[in-house]
Amino acid sequence: MPRILLINDTAKPIGELRAALVEAGHEVLDGIEGAAALLRAVETHRPDVVILDVDSPSRDTLEQLAMLHRHAPRPVVMFSANDDEQLIRAAVGAGVAAYVVDGLAPSRLRPIVQLALARFEQEAQLRQQLEGVQQQLQDRKTIEQAKGLLMEKRGMSEREAYAALRQQAMRQNLKLAELARRIVAMADLIG
Repeated sequence: MPRILLINDTAKPIGELRAALVEAGHEVLDGIEGAAALLRAVETHRPDVVILDVDSPSRDTLEQLAMLHRHAPRPVVMFSANDDEQLIRAAVGAGVAAYVVDGLAPSRLRPIVQLALARFEQEAQLRQQLEGVQQQLQDRKTIEQAKGLLMEKRGMSEREAYAALRQQAMRQNLKLAELARRIVAMADLIG
């Protein structure tokens, strides 16, 4: 079962939510009062899921969630009394995986946590794919720059420049993009 960090950002006691989570079989980590120390608490406790109970998420809470999403991403479930569409969008934009309005029934807790975990995993896969595609595009751009330098400095055709890059990369046991980065860096250094 996922380990859960419970955060109370309301005036009401959190005991009912804690009891429902424990009853559902979750390990509930020591919670914190308010979201101000959220990132530090997540780094300290390393929970699988963060659950926030808020009346209405404040700008500070959303900023803390955005920092968490950037530096120590975790699935976040937010229980709130506020059903404002813009606020919900802001919360999701800050990394909230599940935003639940108005109360919770213990029987709903488990599927909500599972939803948050599944959505977080899917988002992590998409981020990883995006990073891979961005790296491929950057590599392609760098290879084009290196080819352009060879064409300019050595009077090669594009085909000859590419073949020379491939041969050199094989000789040095480097990926083509790594060799291209080195060539571009050296060209920048030499001027």
